[in-house]
Amino acid sequence: MGELVVVENVTLDGVMQAPGGAEEDTRGDFRYGGWARPYADHVAAATMGEGMAADGALLFGRRTYTDFHGFWAGQGDGNPYTEVLNRKAKYVVSRTLAGPLPWQRSTLLAGPVADAVARLKRDVAGDIVVLGSGVLVRSLAAAGLVDQYTLSIHPLILGAGTRLFDEPAYREMSLVGTVTTTTGVIIASYRPAVTA
Repeated sequence: MGELVVVENVTLDGVMQAPGGAEEDTRGDFRYGGWARPYADHVAAATMGEGMAADGALLFGRRTYTDFHGFWAGQGDGNPYTEVLNRKAKYVVSRTLAGPLPWQRSTLLAGPVADAVARLKRDVAGDIVVLGSGVLVRSLAAAGLVDQYTLSIHPLILGAGTRLFDEPAYREMSLVGTVTTTTGVIIASYRPAVTA
């Protein structure tokens, strides 16, 4: 049985939109794309690399899958992330994509999202890691399917952009681990608190 682990870059004010590049996601006239890049360092790379190397699978929404495939599938040898991303089983939630999907080891999930992901959690050994995919993450959180959030919290306030948690909802979390990078990013892992 797998656990669903959400991995996100966020700002101090919770923005998760377009951390990687200016053209990544401009919805809502967002103009701060690429905000996470100046904070990259060897500590973050090693921490994320450990998580990526573990057994399990990846789960994407359509937009993130398309972006990742467009960049990572064509990267040459020598980049450790390329080999891992190509090797791992990838599951995709989309209302618009049709199979077969172009990236090796990719499967389009059918049926209602919560049901499909609950089945996936039963069938996959190891963690099922969700990268980006904000719309998908919010729907999985609402369905109570997220087992852990690993958040790279950047020392930056944008004041605009799509936030990871965009609707008010009371949730208690338990901190299960932290790593601080040389650039001031705190990589914090949280699990939903068990309520009696």
